[in-house]
Amino acid sequence: MKRFSMFRKKPDIFLPLLAKQAEFAVQGLHGLQAYMREPQQEVADRVKGVEKDADEVRRILIDELNRNFITPIDREDIFALSRAIDDVLDYADTTTEEMAILGVKPNEYLTRMVSLLTDAAEEINKAVQRLEDHPNVANDHAVRAKALENRVESVYRQAIAALFVGPKDVEDVVEMLKLREIYRHLSNAADRGDEAANVIGDIVVKKV
Repeated sequence: MKRFSMFRKKPDIFLPLLAKQAEFAVQGLHGLQAYMREPQQEVADRVKGVEKDADEVRRILIDELNRNFITPIDREDIFALSRAIDDVLDYADTTTEEMAILGVKPNEYLTRMVSLLTDAAEEINKAVQRLEDHPNVANDHAVRAKALENRVESVYRQAIAALFVGPKDVEDVVEMLKLREIYRHLSNAADRGDEAANVIGDIVVKKV
């Protein structure tokens, strides 16, 4: 039997790595949520630590892609999903950085957007976890993630509209510009989460 061990199917390494990335994204978004409650540097540092750990997982995934010609799902889909999940976490990290640099304090719009993004990250995580054995369930979670991302965009538009309600002086205008920058970060995170959900949908279509 040992003679034929070289022909045994290698265990899939890509879906577990994607799943680990998705888990880190959830951790990072929960960290961002904590920052909205307690905007302290040590909280931001925890988000930064998660982002670095996730970057290491992505580096391993890319290295494995470069070394393996045969993959369980399309190489392009693996790369695109990994990149989209990574971008979501990157935006969580840069949001805390820029809030600290610009002196922006959490408000109701930021809190709502981050809460919805966290829920969406959890749906993406569940989708990735179920891709191999239950692709249709994975697609259901991807659809829910897209719905949550759409809600983020709705809150984003409300937040932008509120910014332009009668700034009184130069200080108000400066604060408006700072907030708009942070809102854009979260809107971009929603866009990347939407892309992750789309890639999951594409993978499911090819699998079933």
